[in-house]
Amino acid sequence: MTSLTRRSFLTTALGTTILAALPMKGRADLPFSHDRVVEKARALTQEDYAERPTVPKDWLELSYDDYRTRWFRTADALWSDTQRSYNVDFFLPGLYFPRPVQINTVTEGVTAPVPFDMSLFDKSDKAPELSTEGHLGYSGLRLRTNLDTADHKTEFCVFQGASYFRAIGIGNTYGLSARGLALKTADPEGEEFPEFIEFWLEAPEPEQRHFILHALMDSPSVTGAYRFHVTPGANTVMDVEATLFPRKELKHAGLAPLTSMFLFDATNRHRFDDFRPAVHDSDGLLVANGNGEILWRPLANPNRLEVSSFVDENPRGFGLIQRARKLTDYNDLEALYHKRPSLWVEPKHEWGKGAVTLVEIPADKEIYDNIVAYWRPQTPYAAGSEVNLSYRLSWGAEPSLPLPRVVETASGARIFGGPGRIMTIEYEPHPLHEGNPDGLTVHIHSPHVQTTDGILQRNPETGGLRLAFYFDPGDRDHVELRAQLRKDGAPASEVWLYRWTA
Repeated sequence: MTSLTRRSFLTTALGTTILAALPMKGRADLPFSHDRVVEKARALTQEDYAERPTVPKDWLELSYDDYRTRWFRTADALWSDTQRSYNVDFFLPGLYFPRPVQINTVTEGVTAPVPFDMSLFDKSDKAPELSTEGHLGYSGLRLRTNLDTADHKTEFCVFQGASYFRAIGIGNTYGLSARGLALKTADPEGEEFPEFIEFWLEAPEPEQRHFILHALMDSPSVTGAYRFHVTPGANTVMDVEATLFPRKELKHAGLAPLTSMFLFDATNRHRFDDFRPAVHDSDGLLVANGNGEILWRPLANPNRLEVSSFVDENPRGFGLIQRARKLTDYNDLEALYHKRPSLWVEPKHEWGKGAVTLVEIPADKEIYDNIVAYWRPQTPYAAGSEVNLSYRLSWGAEPSLPLPRVVETASGARIFGGPGRIMTIEYEPHPLHEGNPDGLTVHIHSPHVQTTDGILQRNPETGGLRLAFYFDPGDRDHVELRAQLRKDGAPASEVWLYRWTA
């Protein structure tokens, strides 16, 4: 979607010094509960979908640099003049954000709209003049609270654009994003992007650690009501409740969708003339499936669109993970990829049969988000039905799972001993791997080619084990690979999965 710096602009707002007003939906000071958002979503399905108006043309035609000439004045944030534990900043529309959203506050059970106020934004002397008439309003919001300092409210979460949102834990920099819902991702007829069209922000008490936000979603195929219970910290935790009302049959719905960027690492480094050894917001898909297996699938930047489905029933969790955590893994002093958060999804109820789905899109620059992961239910959601979901999102460190992790995958041509390719898998040091590696058995499988048995050695640099094996793809354009270490018949590592493509 956006470049590194363009991703960063989502954390910076803009403005001029003129007042405008977004049309209000209903009367101010109305009693509020989440059931009201659910009823609004249900009522929307009784109407034909109508796309909301866009901002004036000159706002839409802003360049990226023009957009950055205006920014929100945080000293005047929502609740900045109170003792409440959170402040909220707002973003202007335009450029990538053509349709404003309605934002409301909820105080002691009563809701009131937040009027659009361009006087809350400062600008540089290069800021172009913009229309002050028409459908103007905020495009999103940013949450700030006291994280690691008592005298400063630090930003940690942004909701902006379609149903996108993102967050960080303490010490992280912004990286991957989540969405309310994905529809028809990678389908030939094109993807549909539901939008959060209205927000309700519950006013927090002075010492309150969590923040509660509600959102109304609309799209041609579905409406929805969302409730986010957000608790920032070392990991920022979001408990999400969603009620969906399909207008049409949802044959390809993506639940708890995650969006990230993967350009290159040691598996495809040769394709990029770059001083850095790796460039990515996430380096693997982690799955704890309903059968008790832990799967690790290193991400790839393929030459053509690739879709992988990990069929499952009642998954325990899945997520896009950033495992490489040293500055030297990237040598990037500006992007700080080693500080990007991982994002883990935990269903709070049984999701039934379906598949964790991974979409990998070719990309030639790090400005593009080219990785999508989500849960795809096996049974489509019927038009006119009601779908209730609940899950937890954890932004920050990856979850602590019981088996030794794969920390790096590398691939290259076999230089000696005949044609083919070599794969190496590096494991972290772990008590299960102590002593003689001969006590472990290596299990490598491919449905497409024969592989060597594999050589397991201690890596003196890391203290962990390295598994190396060869295979010859011949004229195949792709090869699926699977490997795992076992000890006394029991798993002694994650299941490593990889799709090699020509």
